[in-house]
Amino acid sequence: MHIPDGYLSPQTYLPLWGVMLPIWGKASRVLKTSLQARHVPLFAMSAAFSFVIMMFNVPTFGGTTGHATGAALIAILLGPWAAILAVSAALIIQALLFGDGGITALGANCFNIAVVIPLVGSFIYRRLTLAVPLDSRRRVTASGLAGYLAVNVSALLAAIELGIQPWIAHNSQGQPLYCPFPLNVTVAAMATSHLLLFGWVEALITSGVVLYLQRSDRSLLALTEAQAEPR
Repeated sequence: MHIPDGYLSPQTYLPLWGVMLPIWGKASRVLKTSLQARHVPLFAMSAAFSFVIMMFNVPTFGGTTGHATGAALIAILLGPWAAILAVSAALIIQALLFGDGGITALGANCFNIAVVIPLVGSFIYRRLTLAVPLDSRRRVTASGLAGYLAVNVSALLAAIELGIQPWIAHNSQGQPLYCPFPLNVTVAAMATSHLLLFGWVEALITSGVVLYLQRSDRSLLALTEAQAEPR
């Protein structure tokens, strides 16, 4: 889902940069009051975890890639605001040091991956696990479903951003100036790859870690129980 430079027009990437700046500010303010000092190492490890698994990119059609993100898992463990900053940090490092995702498209990539996946994943997980014991297998199922649906919503948004480029940015002859693929191509490509493959990878990673924590350190699943909703 890393969109490279040259595929999004300024009409698309500038507004998404504008959206991300206040979100990063809000996330920073929330974490200053909610993230305890003893959980800072977990936050850092979460960012590193997201960075590593997002490096395993598989090229897909429409000028983008598919991969797992770990964003839903981080949101389940530390809350969506922590996940926004952790995954954004991973995406920024990937773009600046490894050329994985464009600099101009960084706002779009952060919105699609670091904002949408944590918010959607956290919302689904919390709704499905209200008043559910920490050791319940329902949490494992809910986390897998949250990861699967969240990454597919993210992929759909990326596909739409790419697919509208021929419509909003073209020359006088109607030739696309940025992404040349229309919506029917980008949506089909992204939906197919994520519904059939990458969504399941995200689900397995998310539910697998939740199952492991149920058996090894259940307290980590209770870190955000008191702040289930984004503020």
